[in-house]
Amino acid sequence: MTALAPTRTARPAPPRRRRRIAGLHLYTLLLIAWLILPIAIMILFGFNDTHSKQNFQWQGFTLKWYVHLFDKEDLTTAVINSLTIAVLSTAITTVIGTFAGIALGRYRFRGKGATNLVLFMAISCPEIVMGASLLSMFVTFNLPRGYLTILLAHVMFSIAFVAVTVRARVVGLDPAVEEAAQDLGAGPWTRFRLITLPMIMPGVVAGALLAFVLSIDDFVITNFTSGSTITFPLWIYGSTRTGTPPQVNVMGTIIFGVGVVIAVVSVRRSIRASR
Repeated sequence: MTALAPTRTARPAPPRRRRRIAGLHLYTLLLIAWLILPIAIMILFGFNDTHSKQNFQWQGFTLKWYVHLFDKEDLTTAVINSLTIAVLSTAITTVIGTFAGIALGRYRFRGKGATNLVLFMAISCPEIVMGASLLSMFVTFNLPRGYLTILLAHVMFSIAFVAVTVRARVVGLDPAVEEAAQDLGAGPWTRFRLITLPMIMPGVVAGALLAFVLSIDDFVITNFTSGSTITFPLWIYGSTRTGTPPQVNVMGTIIFGVGVVIAVVSVRRSIRASR
């Protein structure tokens, strides 16, 4: 009979290591709490039964601000402007950025290095520099500032984010899959529609979500190019001089909730697709 090898019992972690792990967990929890605190305060004061222009002191719980959410017409108009600009700029940016990302990730062409450099410069460039540059361009072309200039500005600074995100996805694709489809008689459009697009769709969705978020909460570039058009961030900045109404907290809560739902659905789809 063969002798059984002695089993090794797991040694408990040294006290110093346990303290480090506990400290790391505590640091992580404090960091998450610090990030969530402003959002929690915004959501909480959306239920504040305030009777003054300033919504900084808790005076009781109420749901009336959700009922009277659209009582302020200028605030409603600002939110509609932000949402429509974000949706339109996201749609335009996603199409242009997707094809740019495919070209940069798959093909070699003259000026590819310069194009990559311009994209990363657009990402790393301070918003105040880009806002001033776009303002100078619109003034040079004598283009009146307003809804159209905001839309153009959001498209211009969002393209780089979508293109870089899609490019990273395209670089990791296996070209043998498309080559197999081509050998089976699939044309260029069929290969793109049935093979390439589904494989890069997580990158496209991620880029589109990023573009939407960047557009809907942008203040600096929008302030340079807005003219008389007011968006939600600009309205909030203007209202701080006289008092921010609780409807702002409610609007922010709804936008935050919609964003969380979209992010959760996107993550769940990505998990299912990777299985």
